[in-house]
Amino acid sequence: MRALRILLVIVVVLGGIFVAVDRAAVYFAESEAEGRIQVTGATIGSTDVSIKGFPFLTQVAGDQLDEVDVEITGIETAANGRRLRISRMDAALHEVKLSEGYSSATAARATGTAVISYEDLTKAASDGVVVEYGGKNKVKVTGTVDVLGNPVSRSVLSTVTLVDGHIVRVRADQVPGEGVPGLEGLVRKKTDFDREVGGLPNGLKLQKIQPTADGLEISVTGTDVQLAG
Repeated sequence: MRALRILLVIVVVLGGIFVAVDRAAVYFAESEAEGRIQVTGATIGSTDVSIKGFPFLTQVAGDQLDEVDVEITGIETAANGRRLRISRMDAALHEVKLSEGYSSATAARATGTAVISYEDLTKAASDGVVVEYGGKNKVKVTGTVDVLGNPVSRSVLSTVTLVDGHIVRVRADQVPGEGVPGLEGLVRKKTDFDREVGGLPNGLKLQKIQPTADGLEISVTGTDVQLAG
């Protein structure tokens, strides 16, 4: 009995050591990944990585992680013209295959949400235009136009749609013309716009867009999603 108790104590101690080592390895891997994640053709602000599953060390030995949750803030493309900055993107990556040397990774599938703040949407709109949440799945767009030498400010409620899977389209539902010829056209030139969403990791696609109080929420899905290191 004494030998059995000693054996059990040894097993418990070794098990605790393994768990501690495994968790330390996860923490180190997460920290390393946060500093190395890149998105092809874009600059990013900060990243947060959370590796799921236990034990971690056996996953690494097989060069594949069960699930990795990633949060990336401030995804911006370097292309010319006005494009939308992705304020934040959260993604759950499944069956993440690690490359030799761990310089890159490919997820078999991924789901998540990208958020474009109204501040970033305003920066992407025409000069002098402000975009805010309008309630009831709408956005409020305010712009100033020149009518016969006089500045005229108008606010409209607009519908936001996703076009061709990568373009955010903002269109006013109605523009009060007040009997002034050409006023509606002038206002729409300010308030109606299309902007391309760039900077997504290869393999991710935009699926559905929804205005909320915190910004435009866009669901994303993908297969064979690639992250460079």
